[in-house]
Amino acid sequence: MSFGTLFLLPVPLADETSGKTIPAYNTSVINGIKTYIVENEKTARKWLKEMGLTTAQSELEILTYGKHSDKTDLSLYLKALLNGKNVGLMSEAGCPGVADPGSEIVALAHQKGIKVVPLIGPSSILLALMASGFSGQSFSFHGYLPIDKGQRTKRIKELENLSDRLNQTQLFIETPFRNNSLLEELLKTCHPTTQLCIACNITADDESIYTKTIAEWKKQTPDLHKKPVLFLLYKK
Repeated sequence: MSFGTLFLLPVPLADETSGKTIPAYNTSVINGIKTYIVENEKTARKWLKEMGLTTAQSELEILTYGKHSDKTDLSLYLKALLNGKNVGLMSEAGCPGVADPGSEIVALAHQKGIKVVPLIGPSSILLALMASGFSGQSFSFHGYLPIDKGQRTKRIKELENLSDRLNQTQLFIETPFRNNSLLEELLKTCHPTTQLCIACNITADDESIYTKTIAEWKKQTPDLHKKPVLFLLYKK
């Protein structure tokens, strides 16, 4: 028996944006799949419906894979694939395996000789980088910065120095309810001429992406509380 295919399914970054961010081809793919590996079942079912799923949700097999899942036996997630069925891998937003869980599943699929197909869809990292005006030739995504204030300040200085030395764009995120705290630390720590791009609510109707120097941001500081934000730092 031949193996199934593992489809990597990007999902929207904001509600009611499937029409402008998800290709029609993806809809045809999801309607041919009944087994999904997802980060959050409730979120996944919502996105599948918004992306045009016509299969009855009661017919779906949803396997949860996230930071709190038991990962002692990853082969359980490949059972359907090994039995010849196609499977979809989804995260809660954007692209699976990119700043989200999923890479371990993909790595194991490669080890087993299972075909892996990434589908086109929104990536907040790439969209923010495109819109920032910063270097797209050399960039690095760091995920979350340390929570400890002292360590966070140290890390910000390190990233600023890296950007200056390597001519490299530095990207990072924060838990939405700590956005304002991180922004305050950036404005306090970075050199006034260092550039900061704040990409907020990407693809949503109230999307806001602006690049300014640290000195300029100090004059008019936005309220980012509980909003999905990507921060991009660039010093040259």
